[in-house]
Amino acid sequence: MSGYLQNHIAIENQTLIRVLDFLASDRLANSMQSASRSVFVPATALLIFLMLWSFGAKQVQTSLGELPGPAQVGSQAVTLFQEHLAERDKATQFHERLEGRVVKAIADGQPADRIERMQSRQYTGPATFIDQIFTSLLTVMTGFVFATLIAIPLGIAIGMSQTLYQAFNPIIQLFKPVSPLAWLPLVTMVVSAAYVSDDPWFSKSFLTSAITVTLCCLWPTIINTAVGVSGVSSDLLNVSRVLRLNWFSKTLKIILPSALPMMFTGMRLSLGIGWMVLIAAEMLAQNPGLGKFVWDEFQNGSSNSLARIMVAVLVIGVIGFLLDRIMLMLQKLSSWDKNVVLR
Repeated sequence: MSGYLQNHIAIENQTLIRVLDFLASDRLANSMQSASRSVFVPATALLIFLMLWSFGAKQVQTSLGELPGPAQVGSQAVTLFQEHLAERDKATQFHERLEGRVVKAIADGQPADRIERMQSRQYTGPATFIDQIFTSLLTVMTGFVFATLIAIPLGIAIGMSQTLYQAFNPIIQLFKPVSPLAWLPLVTMVVSAAYVSDDPWFSKSFLTSAITVTLCCLWPTIINTAVGVSGVSSDLLNVSRVLRLNWFSKTLKIILPSALPMMFTGMRLSLGIGWMVLIAAEMLAQNPGLGKFVWDEFQNGSSNSLARIMVAVLVIGVIGFLLDRIMLMLQKLSSWDKNVVLR
């Protein structure tokens, strides 16, 4: 009898091992299939896009010649980066020469005020394409951060109070549809009149662009935050009453975690809108940034202008995509539900 039991147990163990091996192999096959799909499908789509772009560009003739294809755009991207490196070399040489002159002036015993004027000189070379990228990024993040600091507390207050909702809703609905570029002339005049300083911390062009971005980033975050707060489950609110949580504890422990997905949705929308608005504002107001680079190349009208504009367009799109992915990553890190699918 014991031999029969041992044989039976051995057969069951072998069966279990086979089942586990099958499940492991099936799981491995599914993971490999999913990984190959996540790589193969986007790569195939990108390849088809490049082929269509290369073929279609040859069919379009403009006043500046044939529409640039991927090869010409890639070549100009390399050229723009090389121009940036060359400009940085010029700046380094300028500062080295300036430092030598300052040392010589000190050794010659020249007046201190003259030495200070020499030390205060800055390199005045043109901003490169890479410089314009960082200028636009700094501007959009400044406007977005200020908009978020205003919109989230306001959205929480509106979502928690029906009275505040009735008071602010007409104002939000009035200004939400206003074209972002309609704010630009008003902001420019206000900044020019109010920001007067002999030693300004920021340039007026930077403030104008940043405030314009702020005004356009407010509304999606306010609306989504208010909707998320007002949609908190009544069961959770009842729990806060049972626990006798004060207003601050209830907001921090109950309302904010529940409204977080909608808040991040609003912030993602705001950041995308702010990035689009900034490029248009820089083109219209000729403020430093990628928008100004595109407009300057359009006005330049050289044989390479179209390819350079296309480089800027692709960079604008890639940066917008990366900003959205960063916000999505932050949302995943701060979300209490790690199993939720975010896209």
